[in-house]
Amino acid sequence: MAASAHPSGGLITVATCSLNQHALDFDGNLERILRSIKIAKERGAKLRIGPELEITHVLDTLLTLVLADVLKCEDARDMLVDVGMPVVHKNVLYNCRIIFFNREIKLIRPKMWLANDGNYRELRWFSPWSAHRKVEEFFLPKMISDITGQATVPIGHAVVATQDTCIGVEMCEELFTPAAPHIDMALDGVEIFTNSSGSHHELRKLRTRIDLIKEATLKSGGLYLYANQQGCDGDRLYYDGCSFITLNGQVIAQGSQFSLNDVEVVTATVDLQRIRAHRTWSSRSMQAAQTDKVFHRCRAETRLSSDCDEDLAAAVLDKEGEFKYNLPEEEIAYGPACWLWDYLRRSSTSGYFVPLSGGIDSCATATIVYSMCRLVAKAAAEGNEQVIADARRIAGEPAESQYVPVDPREFCGRIFHTCYMGTKNSSRETRDRAKGLAEAIGAYHVDLNMDACVDAIHTLFTLVTGKKPEYRVHGGSNAENLALQNIQARLRMLLAYLFAQLLPWLGALLVLGSANVDEALRGYYTKYDCSAADVNPIGAISKVDLKRFIVWAKDAFDLPILDDFVHAVPTAELEPTTGDYVQSDEVDMGMSYDELSVFGRLRKQEKMGPYAMFTKLVTVWSDKCSPTEVAEKVKRFFFYYAINRHKMTTLTPSYHAEAYSPDDNRFDLRPFLYPARFPWQFRQIDAKAKTLPDRSKKDGEAKDEGKKA
Repeated sequence: MAASAHPSGGLITVATCSLNQHALDFDGNLERILRSIKIAKERGAKLRIGPELEITHVLDTLLTLVLADVLKCEDARDMLVDVGMPVVHKNVLYNCRIIFFNREIKLIRPKMWLANDGNYRELRWFSPWSAHRKVEEFFLPKMISDITGQATVPIGHAVVATQDTCIGVEMCEELFTPAAPHIDMALDGVEIFTNSSGSHHELRKLRTRIDLIKEATLKSGGLYLYANQQGCDGDRLYYDGCSFITLNGQVIAQGSQFSLNDVEVVTATVDLQRIRAHRTWSSRSMQAAQTDKVFHRCRAETRLSSDCDEDLAAAVLDKEGEFKYNLPEEEIAYGPACWLWDYLRRSSTSGYFVPLSGGIDSCATATIVYSMCRLVAKAAAEGNEQVIADARRIAGEPAESQYVPVDPREFCGRIFHTCYMGTKNSSRETRDRAKGLAEAIGAYHVDLNMDACVDAIHTLFTLVTGKKPEYRVHGGSNAENLALQNIQARLRMLLAYLFAQLLPWLGALLVLGSANVDEALRGYYTKYDCSAADVNPIGAISKVDLKRFIVWAKDAFDLPILDDFVHAVPTAELEPTTGDYVQSDEVDMGMSYDELSVFGRLRKQEKMGPYAMFTKLVTVWSDKCSPTEVAEKVKRFFFYYAINRHKMTTLTPSYHAEAYSPDDNRFDLRPFLYPARFPWQFRQIDAKAKTLPDRSKKDGEAKDEGKKA
């Protein structure tokens, strides 16, 4: 017999939240938690969950004070509330969920599987709970005990049972494991699953998250609530929110993926009978009847559902729908923009500064800043008081000002400064593109020539050494040519910081980098040049994706000027142009940006070394390259990747967006000193290449075959 006496099973309203929590911001974190509980209560929710470690991300004695205020919250009355915080049990630190009802803690649920790769090192702080389906006694601190009236509460891998349903917790990484906890919980009668997460944004990653949760309840049946952290937590990652609710494998409520709102609450009203009806099929019932994996039930003497006729008549049941995904181009437009806004408002600076080169990379950086200004203007127009207050402070407006940043170009002119740093090697085309883009987005723009600075360095070197270095096109050596290019690049970094500090005159600007992930992977930039910046919104985005983003933004942001950047040949413009020579990035690198993206994904995501990558690409590229050509491309990539690893130690902190990022500061923890010629691997590649047939068709061969036909 169903747990509910009403034929419908009873209606239940649930709430899941995205919160922009910030490490050590105890006041702000508490305020956002309480606000989310209040909103959930106003919408009639009987169950509220929040993101992972929402009380804080760092262990501190203030945790107990924050939890005490949450427990005493009047809006939490008659609601089952689930909040996250670190908990020390028997001198071991766990990442936990605290589930309480009417000031009584029903369960402390520690995390069992911890993320410890890629961007995460949870084992630095926490230990996993290894006693599966077991509970122990946890002795409450006196401050909490005085509120709850409890001396001890259960801690462990258990579920919470009410009079009408059963709720189980699955925390973040646990969902991604092969034997995810929801499987056993569903077979033991758990109907509602909660997942409190701290999952970062990465291009094209969201679909994996959604598919796993849909699959979890498609086979097992159930109501699944997913809550995610939102915002920049002072690091490279942006947590993209997108909290949502699924029922029996279908999405029924969805939050926004990118938002400037600090608190977003997603609610849904469902009929519990739909879960029970979904679970009546024979095979599932047989597995459930035979399961020996029984969970301890912590009882909450309440009913979360309603079967009153008035409630049934007034309820608006949520309907299934297709999940709405952002395009990768939209993810680039909004993810880094939200990250930049959080970084700016928390850094006590006056805005951003970008050296605009007239190329697509710095163009993309500037366009993302403009996207940030558009989001600020939209939020301000909608009455977001926090955004308006932050914008006034950043723009230098007094506290009593009535300024509201509803025009993105006007706001951009206040907080965004750009500069074209030209030399005799620069072209009129790049100078005009930089100026045109700044005008289109409203940025404050400076156009200068720095030949006097460059010549001064040249003169100093000649004066000291008696030797005058020359560019390659003027007969100089490769070493001279590179050194003369590096002088220009490093001087641009010095000028960027000078102008960023003094252009606003009162206050300072953060310098933005604009080197993409492929250039970082290949090491195609000067160490301590203008790639050395405060933060870099495109540092983990491929050149291919950036070009697609610019094509999309041209129409989405009504910026026709962007079309000029799309068709421009990528060039550093650090060498003189002659009648038969124009510097090209791809020629300098010895590989295309498309090829770099392939190398990056195979190296990082598929964990391939030189030989494995060669054996993969000799098949994939067999229609366009001979085995020997593939061998040369692979060896060239790994050689330059190896000799430039030292540059990763100075890489500007970049917005994380791509799974093959080589950023060693946190994500790609590999040595920066390698045996660059990979002698054993390269020998194996060469030997293998010689044994394979050449099936590629060169242009000349194709034409000859056409003539014969």
